[in-house]
Amino acid sequence: MDLLGYDDLDEMICIPVLDTLTPESQEKYKEFMKEFAHKGEDGMTLNCTARRSDDQELDVTMSVSAATFDGETCTQIVLQPEHSDAELEEKLQEISSQDLLTGLYNRQHMMGLLGKAIAEAGKSNQTGALAYIALDNFLSMKTRVGISGADILLGDLASLLREKAGENMTLARLSDDAFCMMCLPCDEKSMEQQCETIRKAVEDHLFDINGHTVPLTVSIGIAAITENSPKAEDMMGRAHTASAEVKKQEGTAQGNGVLVYNPADYETLDQSNSAEAIQRALDENRFRLLFQPVINLRGEDEEHYEAFVRMLDKDDKEISPYDFLPPVGPSETTIKIDRWVILQTIKQLASHRSRGHNTKMFLNLTAETLQDKTFTPWLSVALKAARLPGDSLIFQIREGDASNHMKQAKEFTKALHELHCKISISQFGCALNPFNTLKHIDADYVKIDGSFTEEIQKNDDAKQQVKEMVKSLQSSGKLTIIPLVENASVLATLWQAGVNYIQGYYLQAPVPEMNYDFSEN
Repeated sequence: MDLLGYDDLDEMICIPVLDTLTPESQEKYKEFMKEFAHKGEDGMTLNCTARRSDDQELDVTMSVSAATFDGETCTQIVLQPEHSDAELEEKLQEISSQDLLTGLYNRQHMMGLLGKAIAEAGKSNQTGALAYIALDNFLSMKTRVGISGADILLGDLASLLREKAGENMTLARLSDDAFCMMCLPCDEKSMEQQCETIRKAVEDHLFDINGHTVPLTVSIGIAAITENSPKAEDMMGRAHTASAEVKKQEGTAQGNGVLVYNPADYETLDQSNSAEAIQRALDENRFRLLFQPVINLRGEDEEHYEAFVRMLDKDDKEISPYDFLPPVGPSETTIKIDRWVILQTIKQLASHRSRGHNTKMFLNLTAETLQDKTFTPWLSVALKAARLPGDSLIFQIREGDASNHMKQAKEFTKALHELHCKISISQFGCALNPFNTLKHIDADYVKIDGSFTEEIQKNDDAKQQVKEMVKSLQSSGKLTIIPLVENASVLATLWQAGVNYIQGYYLQAPVPEMNYDFSEN
């Protein structure tokens, strides 16, 4: 308000952005916003001249970024007096490091700080600790309170974390349902005590959402930072693993606990979670493909499968190799797994189609492959070698990955469409504003998150939410899929909701062969 000379916030809110600029800058602003709408690059800047309420002119720098307000997509515009390039760069860096909803550090910045902390621990022989704070049953809660209600709760939780965390703690929001906390120097025991204080504070706190009290608990995993710590991605993976293990402990099946990661429980007794072990499994041909049918609920004669990968451990038990990689890497290993799955699937699918089947395959991609610029040229060669048409493959990207890497996902999906491949967004509905992803990503299919399958069997609100979601998706030309169909009782609800495809163990579990009899449907 002071910058533009207004005393009343309500008065300033009613003034269009254009009217705060000089006539010459108004045209520059229009072109600038068109460019931002086309590129979608957060942090784009424009030097222009603002007109204050007293008609004085002021040279300013305008920066724009995508944001949400009350659950709706909007554009955040920041006006600042023109600074030197160094000052401006510093300010933009500060903005780019923040999570817009909570004001805490975002995931990307936190990973950089974690890497520096690990290096400092090794250099000065210090110890520290990292805590992964996962919200229990977040999606179920969001279904009850709505997107705007979830925004309010996350903001309140961030304030509570700031209040309870010590001054030496660094806080960040990692994703929709996860925060983290780091300190250096400190010891593991102190962090455990601090996390127990936070756990109890969250459990006891009365989160008021639109007049309703919403209970919330958290599961916290702790990993020690020492001179022998692995790189940042693996460290975050350790804390994430401990957080997930809380629900496997006696008395905390629903979460609401604190657990310290003990490397001996994982690396010594079971070394299958290392990148080296996964590479050995690849070299020794201990990977297996499984296929699960995706059935057209509207009775159309189609054959679709989704491919899954399993790794045989040292006891010949099947496990998912992705489960043993940390949430953010290592990227080289993840990309190798993705390519192995895709190449082997292409070979088997080409053979299956040569026997008269017009089969199409859903293939899951990780965030690492999404950012790999060499992937689409490699895929083009693989398709030509197998003489397989591109439209027989449907590449599936998680909603969270697409949201976190929007620019790369937009370019990536465009390149895949040029190869005539199709695109599916999976785990849809988990983001705070899920439909915003579809404004940027040209998806052909949308797989709604499996948690909704469970929720629609429990309450009518979830049924109505899924019905409205399906209707909105189909009105924009998307084909909808509901996974995790485990019994017949849910089929009538899905049919009435207008769902296009279903998938789950009720139809068939993932198996090594593409042998489902689609004619039975």
